Amino acid sequence: MSATAWDAATEPDTDPAPVHHLSSRSIRSFVLRQGRMSPAQQRYLDEMMPKIGIPYRPEPVDLTTAFGRIAPKILEIGFGMGETTAEIAASHPETDYLGIEVHNPGVGALCKLIAEGNLTNLRIIRHDAVEVLRDMIPDGAFTGVHVFFPDPWRKARHYKRRLIQPDFVALIGQKLSPGGYLHCATDWENYAEWMLETLSASALENTANGFAPRPLYRPPTKFENRGLRLGHGVWDIVFRRPR
Repeated sequence: MSATAWDAATEPDTDPAPVHHLSSRSIRSFVLRQGRMSPAQQRYLDEMMPKIGIPYRPEPVDLTTAFGRIAPKILEIGFGMGETTAEIAASHPETDYLGIEVHNPGVGALCKLIAEGNLTNLRIIRHDAVEVLRDMIPDGAFTGVHVFFPDPWRKARHYKRRLIQPDFVALIGQKLSPGGYLHCATDWENYAEWMLETLSASALENTANGFAPRPLYRPPTKFENRGLRLGHGVWDIVFRRPR
């Protein structure tokens, strides 16, 4: 689950909402909540980001140069503590993975996993995903985009804070190559329905009749396994850009 996960019982009643207007200079795909850095996370962040980090710049990035090879490229938005990201990258060395996250503990944790697993096909951008996609990523750059367990923003008045919004889905669609996919997953049924409705209204095409079975490349998280044991649902939504 992403580091931005938020329990509804602890949500404040104030409403400093980050709204997803892609033309605004103040857009955010996240709400920055301070996390506690462990010494190991800080050490690996300091050691690894100069090697595998891609600094944010408001100009197109050459992903082939960043990875040092020509290969299919998949983006993960909001990788949390990075366990799923690292597991997928380790299982698919033929594919390059770019993870975007703003929270330092999660970035440090994934840096540690990259170092320990000697993963050469994984890079990180520590910045807001909307700005990265808008300013840095060429159109058609990715064969896939993963958005796993984003903050559901459970209260109706906070729905405008949800990451999956029509404008953002349209932006992601531009960055997919023809036939490329957008894969969202959530354990909150209301958000699953929101995602399905939003994507169904986009230019992307559903790969299933409604929700999709979990693709084999997405390993279930420990939170997901615990939820399933308790009878909670998990929903996967997979859409593709038409060829």
